[in-house]
Amino acid sequence: MSTASPATPTRTRTITLRPRATVAMLLATTFGIVAFGWPLLLDPGTGTAHLRDAPLILGLLLPIVLGVTLAEVADGGIDAKAVALLGVLTAVGAALRPLGTGVAGFEPMFFLLVLAGRVHGVGFGFVLGSTTLFASALLTGGVGPWLPFQMLGAAWVAAGAGLLPPARGRAELAMLAAYGALAGLAYGLALNLSFWPFALPEGTGISYEAGAPLLDNLGRFVLFSLVTSMGFDLPRAALTATLVLVTGRPLLRALRRASRRAAFDAPVHFGAPPGEAVDDPAPRQ
Repeated sequence: MSTASPATPTRTRTITLRPRATVAMLLATTFGIVAFGWPLLLDPGTGTAHLRDAPLILGLLLPIVLGVTLAEVADGGIDAKAVALLGVLTAVGAALRPLGTGVAGFEPMFFLLVLAGRVHGVGFGFVLGSTTLFASALLTGGVGPWLPFQMLGAAWVAAGAGLLPPARGRAELAMLAAYGALAGLAYGLALNLSFWPFALPEGTGISYEAGAPLLDNLGRFVLFSLVTSMGFDLPRAALTATLVLVTGRPLLRALRRASRRAAFDAPVHFGAPPGEAVDDPAPRQ
C-alpha cells in the first residue's frame, strides 16, 4: 500500500465537509438555536402547558441530532486516522475538564477546542466539541438534562474557530485568544438561556415573563446573566484566552505537524511501492 508522494500537498483539514454533512450540521445548528431560544421565539400563546417539560424533550432530541451529524460527517469525509485523532483529543479534553473543578468558571478544556478547531476545520471542531463534553460528563458524572446544551455549545465554540480568517504568528495567536475569550462568554450566555425560564419564580425583575415583548425578556435575560453568572463567565473567558496565548504556538505546530504526517485525505493506492519490481503474471495457457 502506498500513499501520495511526499511532494504532494495535503490539506490540514482533517474532516472535509461534504453536502450531506453540511446539511446535517445546519440542521443541528438550527435545532439548537430553537432549543436554546424557544422562550424568545415561540408564540407565547401556544404550548404554555408544556413549558416545564420542554427541556426534557429537547434533551432527548439533541443527542439524536448530534448523532446524525456525526454519522453524516463520517460518511466519506473522515478516515481511520482522523477517527484516531478525534479519540485522542476527546480523551485529552475530557481529562482537562475536571482539573478546573468547575469553580468560578475555570474550565481549561476550551483552549484545546479552539486550537483543534482552528487547525482541523469546522467539521472536526463541531464533532470534537460534542464528543468532548459527552465524554467528560461520563467521566465526572455530569450527565443530566443540561448535557445536550453543553455539547452543542462546545461544538459551536470549536467549529467557530475553524471559520476564522487566515493568519500566522502573533497575529494568529492574538486572534485566537480574542476569539477564545468571546467564545467563553458566549458559551455561558447560551447555557444561561437554556435554563433561565425555569430558574426563578415569576415576578422578579430578572425572571422570564411569558407573553412579555421580546425586548423586555431580552433585557431581563441580560440582567439575569450579569447578576448570576458573570462571575463564572469572565474567568472562563480569561482562562481560555490566557491558555491560548501560553500554549498556542507549540500546540498549533504539533497539531499541524501531526496532520501533515498523517496525510489525511491523501489518496491511497494498493500495489507495489514506486521503483519496486512487479512479478510477471502467470503465462497464459
